[in-house]
Amino acid sequence: MTTQPSDLTNHNANSQPAKATSNMWGGRFTEATNAFVAEFTASVQFDKRMYAQDIQGSIAHATMLASVGVLTDSERDAIISGLTGILKDIEQGNFQWQIALEDVHMNIESALTARIGQTGKKLHTGRSRNDQVATDIRLYVRDSIDHILKLLNRLQHGILALAEAHTDTIMPGFTHLQSAQPVTFGHHVLAWFEMLYRDTERLIDCRRRTNCLPLGAAALAGTTYPINRQLTAQLLGFESVAENSLDAVSDRDFAIEFCAAASLIMMHLSRMSEELILWTSSQFRFVHIPDRFCTGSSIMPQKKNPDVPELVRGKSGRVFGDLISLLTLMKAQPLAYNKDNQEDKEPLFDAIDTVQGCLVAFADMIPALIPETDTLRTAAFKGFSTATDLADYLVKKGLPFRDAHEVVGKAVALGVQKNLDLSELTLPDLQQFSRLIEPDVYSILTLEGSVNARNHFGGTAPLQVSAAIGRARSRLSLATGE
Repeated sequence: MTTQPSDLTNHNANSQPAKATSNMWGGRFTEATNAFVAEFTASVQFDKRMYAQDIQGSIAHATMLASVGVLTDSERDAIISGLTGILKDIEQGNFQWQIALEDVHMNIESALTARIGQTGKKLHTGRSRNDQVATDIRLYVRDSIDHILKLLNRLQHGILALAEAHTDTIMPGFTHLQSAQPVTFGHHVLAWFEMLYRDTERLIDCRRRTNCLPLGAAALAGTTYPINRQLTAQLLGFESVAENSLDAVSDRDFAIEFCAAASLIMMHLSRMSEELILWTSSQFRFVHIPDRFCTGSSIMPQKKNPDVPELVRGKSGRVFGDLISLLTLMKAQPLAYNKDNQEDKEPLFDAIDTVQGCLVAFADMIPALIPETDTLRTAAFKGFSTATDLADYLVKKGLPFRDAHEVVGKAVALGVQKNLDLSELTLPDLQQFSRLIEPDVYSILTLEGSVNARNHFGGTAPLQVSAAIGRARSRLSLATGE
């Protein structure tokens, strides 16, 4: 139902003006917040997932405050003990979240005060919810990046294992989705690895910029207390400290950058999905996906649908949308913090959840793929895929490439006319287009001859594929510190 303008006024019509409210910030206000407004502006429904990071940040903040004499050691210990207990309650499902307390921060702080008394009210000394939420989000994104990197790593190792099992399995390579040249299946899936390796590098780089401490910026201008931000950063594992308090509380570049990296991951998974969807069709039959990753039809009993790749392909649009949402959210905001930024979490969390789910699905599915080697080989024969090899053969005999290109084009036309592959044409058939063609031509017109001839760094020859797999494993180990 659409909310009418009058609903906002009448929603809490029976509420009486109050001199104080239940909100922790209520000293300035003379009447209670409208019930609809309280719910409309609350974020606890979705930001409560940051409870662990919020408590982690508060423990570090209390530890720092005690180190500079703002809190006593006993106050620090009481706060840490109370927060540890709250963490346990939340994880055991024994914590009551209240919309009236707006967000994860005020819910936890209120529970802390109820648990340990007035000392709990001292925790917020020297900070604001502005730098507190900025810290929580950075911690949450950092943790999420670490988890996604592990999932990427698992998927990449699965791809390498698949490639290693099929270094010499020959399949058609395509351009414009038309048969182009023979390649090895191992070489093809290593292209998937390269896409995901760039994603790994991007996330590692994004993590470095995410891992910068905003706490200490307070609301926007810093604080009058003698805080030690370097100590807080050390306690929380941040690599650097935000240089400018205004930027510290209003910056969401790291979230946008993460969503951009996540979008590229999803674009790569979607491209992989598209190939798998094509390859598993009855028209291709290149690859078999185990039944556990597929579904059937409610009406057509013969159907086996590649639902996992299809859904991943579809979910890419969600993450692209999350990126656009964050860019749009930030594009017109003046410094410093604005309530608009409450809207940063849902698209960010959605991007994180979607990428993680898709990577889990692919990390399980890719190593289980079964290439149909005979079908792949038969398909590689189609489309005159060794035509470039014949042209190269003629060039090595001294014919200029453009002339060789014309000769081979005529040979292909004859093959089309006779419904024969180049390797099936007779020697006289070929020699009518060039006397440079000799009996040894048939060794380079075979599929094995074609792929083995590309025996250079980055090429599709089985020896090069094996070498590339070894390098890939080393690169992964270096990038992820395995």
